[in-house]
Amino acid sequence: MTPETVPAEFEHIMGCTPADLMRCLPIALPGASVEADAANRVIVAVFADGTLRLKWRALPAHKIALLSIPRLQVQFAYTGMAPERRREVQRRFDLATQRGGG
Repeated sequence: MTPETVPAEFEHIMGCTPADLMRCLPIALPGASVEADAANRVIVAVFADGTLRLKWRALPAHKIALLSIPRLQVQFAYTGMAPERRREVQRRFDLATQRGGG
């Protein structure tokens, strides 16, 4: 669930692989020009009113019995967007990247 106030910079742990993250970008960031540099673990999405920069690092998988869930620690950095617009972009991103259990 996306919070009411989305700060300009924050971190979030996501249950996915880098490939999963890359695959969801067109749906998660519509209307943005997206450049992804998987080797440096950076994604830059440029919108008409600002930029979102994502940087990630892999964390050890979360294990529950035989279940193994990959994890990424993702840093979000918004530049030039009004608070309402950050929430709108983040809400769309969260919806596009959420998994199961809805």
